Amino acid sequence: MSTSIDWQSDDEQVQKNQRRAYDDMRVRCPIAHDDKLGYSVFSHADVMHILNDPATFSNHVSDRHIAVPNGMDAPVHTAFRAINDKYFTADRMATFHPIAKELIDSLANQLPKGQPIDIMAGFAKTYAVKLQNAFMGWGDETEAPLNAWIEKNRKATLSQNRDETASVALEFDSYIKAILDDKRTKRPDDVTFELMNDVVMLPQGERVMSDEELISLIRNWTVGELSTMSSAVGIIFEFFIHHPDILTHLKANPQDIDNAVLEILRLHDPLITNRRRTTCPVTLHGIDIPKDAKITINWQSANRDPEAFHQADSFELRRNQANNLVYGYGIHVCPGKPLAQLELGLLVACLAEQVSKIRPASDDYFDHAIYPASGFSRLEVILH
Repeated sequence: MSTSIDWQSDDEQVQKNQRRAYDDMRVRCPIAHDDKLGYSVFSHADVMHILNDPATFSNHVSDRHIAVPNGMDAPVHTAFRAINDKYFTADRMATFHPIAKELIDSLANQLPKGQPIDIMAGFAKTYAVKLQNAFMGWGDETEAPLNAWIEKNRKATLSQNRDETASVALEFDSYIKAILDDKRTKRPDDVTFELMNDVVMLPQGERVMSDEELISLIRNWTVGELSTMSSAVGIIFEFFIHHPDILTHLKANPQDIDNAVLEILRLHDPLITNRRRTTCPVTLHGIDIPKDAKITINWQSANRDPEAFHQADSFELRRNQANNLVYGYGIHVCPGKPLAQLELGLLVACLAEQVSKIRPASDDYFDHAIYPASGFSRLEVILH
């Protein structure tokens, strides 16, 4: 059994440029152990091995709090995942499309031209929370508290302090419980109230979800929508600084937008990691890993693996995206994938129409985000 410390995932040099550090680890030590993340898995092949064996590499990583549905295994996962997926069908996305487009166009119209703006603080977070609120049927009054909670959650996750993490989780639970109580009183025609009355077909019988389960499912949607979507926005803006020709191409060829977004996010994944837990002793890439070990899938590294992608560090508009893991793979593929694809596609289409060029506001125009966040914490640009 290898329990040596192969790296320090929170090292300052790692955090200065996570992509570069993970690329280096994939070559130097494709499975690396440290105290914070357990066994980090960097290669595409090893990640796929894990994703194809959910019985050995379980998503049930903690007994402290339920995680609906991503922290569950079959058959319970299957029942809750069925509820989740009904909200992201093609028909649902078609209904939400004009709402999302109007909102994104309005936000983009407010972006200043010819003067510096920090995309992360001045657009990305607002974009993410307003779209989520529109989808869920929540009011504007939730924007500031939700953004504040996301930052608290990021810091708590980084600290790995269980008391701090529990406190942040409890704060979120109380906040969402108040929303649920309000919905029960007003009984609106929206996604949240519909979700509250949906019936889960569990092996032991059918029932509506408990508040604990509802809050957990909503937390899963919320964290995904706000943190990874705002990261994705920054990543997309920064990409077009260096590839104005692609922005021009997409204006004339909007049919290429979806593939372009997948390729941009393959190069710089907005979600760094997810966890798994071993259910038995296992050997992976020659490393003996014990039962109940923490496994950390590094999506960002796997998506940049030259063994899986030709010229992995280059943008290829026509690339076959079959190996792309931006939205995961298998039974735990990202629950909100259709919504994310819709929202990001509309954003890029809007930029292609409204913006001719994006350039850095200065030589020092960005700060890399710190784990567990991806992308940028600051991105100062000038739009033309």
